[in-house]
Amino acid sequence: MIKIKVFFILFLIALTACNKQVNNKNNQQEENKQAQKKPATPKVVLITLDGVRWQELFSGADSLLISNDKYVKDTAVLASHFWAKKPSKRREVLFPFMWSYIAKNGVIYGNRKEGNKVNLTNNRWFSYPGYSEILCGLSDDKRIKSNAKIDNPNKTILELVNNSEAYKNKVAAFASWDVFPSIINRTRSKLPINAGFESADRTTGISAVEKQLNSYQKQTPSPWHNVRLDVFTHNYALNYMKEKHPDLVYIAYGETDDFAHDGKYDQYLNAIKRSDTFIKDLWNFVQNDTYYKNNTTFIITTDHGRGTVPLKTWKHHGNNLKDHGKTYTIKGSDQVWLAAFGSGIKKQGEIKIQNQLYSNQIATTIENILKVDVLTGEASKEKLPFID
Repeated sequence: MIKIKVFFILFLIALTACNKQVNNKNNQQEENKQAQKKPATPKVVLITLDGVRWQELFSGADSLLISNDKYVKDTAVLASHFWAKKPSKRREVLFPFMWSYIAKNGVIYGNRKEGNKVNLTNNRWFSYPGYSEILCGLSDDKRIKSNAKIDNPNKTILELVNNSEAYKNKVAAFASWDVFPSIINRTRSKLPINAGFESADRTTGISAVEKQLNSYQKQTPSPWHNVRLDVFTHNYALNYMKEKHPDLVYIAYGETDDFAHDGKYDQYLNAIKRSDTFIKDLWNFVQNDTYYKNNTTFIITTDHGRGTVPLKTWKHHGNNLKDHGKTYTIKGSDQVWLAAFGSGIKKQGEIKIQNQLYSNQIATTIENILKVDVLTGEASKEKLPFID
């Protein structure tokens, strides 16, 4: 009798456990069904290529620079990589993903030869003010007047979105230039930012890939004291997206501007093409990740332009610059461009009509895509015209 009671009790325990598993499975299936019914949260990847001129984007390698041995180490080799008679062919060689995919599946603004213009609204025309305008939706010439590591008094779209209930702890930034923690104001925003020569470091632990990146970064010399090579910025960002799946990601590549300042046109072109490859790499990941696929928008732009005349001004940029008591301006430094593709973007290709857009429209466009209302004060509320 005792053995029968024990057996019966064990049977009831097993039956209860089995029913619990079935119920849990049914509950999980119901949750999955509800999740599938619920619209996917929009995602945005914002990318900047520091100081890339609109001239190279729309015409490829500059004929006056690619053969100039003052700015090119081996003109024959560079020509074999980037030269073609037609500007339309040259740009495809320099920006293969931009012109083979984005131009067919998105929109590209800023070809001034077609009367299509994108400009800065700030009156400084260099990096910190340019990035602040892009991220905050406004220019602040009185307070943002240098590239010094001073915390931005203005709140970026990154910080504002992260403070919203829908996107709390779902925003991250990665940059090659070490001033970005100040531009985004890490002290106030508390955003996860990996910039300059910083290693991946999270209280929750880091992945094996990030550990390897940390090691490689320490072992790899950079040509500059405050800008790391973009390959590290790119892979830190890509790995974070794979591991943490943020909804708003900002990636700021920096090599292009620094190679230009160094007067190395060959390396400037090589860095542009690498950046184009990085964007393709990110897009391929997004298209093969169920969290991001079909609900992610890419926006690509630059923080400032560069000079063209005289030729040597291609190296630099800025307005009302001072040198040995003299004030000068590099014309064209306020001329920029932008591109967008992915979820919700009209497939218009290169825009060839007369039009005027501004960098301060990017922040509110991101706000609109993410379906939040967070920008206040003087920030532009005029979104860019490429959203379906």
